[in-house]
Amino acid sequence: MSFRHAHHFRRESIINQARTAGILHCMPLQRIDMHCHTNASGDCSMQPARLLAVARDRGLQRLCITDHNSVRAGLELAARAPELVVPGIELLTTRGELLAYFVTAEVPARLEPLRAIELLRAQGAVISVSHPCDHKRGARWSAAHLAQILPHVDALETFNARCVTRGMNPLATLAAFDAGLPATAGSDAHSYGEVGIAGLLLPDFSNAHELCAALRSAQIFGRRSSVAVHLSSSWAALRSRAGGKL
Repeated sequence: MSFRHAHHFRRESIINQARTAGILHCMPLQRIDMHCHTNASGDCSMQPARLLAVARDRGLQRLCITDHNSVRAGLELAARAPELVVPGIELLTTRGELLAYFVTAEVPARLEPLRAIELLRAQGAVISVSHPCDHKRGARWSAAHLAQILPHVDALETFNARCVTRGMNPLATLAAFDAGLPATAGSDAHSYGEVGIAGLLLPDFSNAHELCAALRSAQIFGRRSSVAVHLSSSWAALRSRAGGKL
């Protein structure tokens, strides 16, 4: 880590401590899972109505719907439960995947990363990077390609409960630290049992600008899921390819 980045984080730490001592102690923190799928993703079978009920039962105040390459379900659920749902997307690029929040319209998949970021930014979305250091994923970022987009995103996902290898989330945390970026975190849920297993505690927000500010003082909660959860998404993907006949 460079001296400049270390100094930046010491300064940010002091600011956040002062903010916490003077302001945030009197503000209730929201429990938010920032990475969750529905049956609009081809590898997930969760029904939207039941998903909302599960999220509330798990004590979540906010749930980010981040389906693969689609914001449709997120927008529908946000209209149904605006106090709970943040419409988002997990967007595949030619290099890796991006997470975006407060998305208002579809963005094509498999664009070059900077072009995808440009289109998301035009909507005023908050942009993070999905599991940036998890090299077990089919869509994964190389160190070089990740470095190219860091100046253009708002955060990095530093805790993803579905990361199979223990060291992947700590590597993402170090990458965020070195880049001076705040964290996002979530369950990456594809099944009901995963919902709310990980996420952030942060001040309330009502729009993208407020979310960006809240991320700076957020705290991560949760744990990694069992490796067995990947079986549920594999089965859902198989059923989807078979037209739901399995």
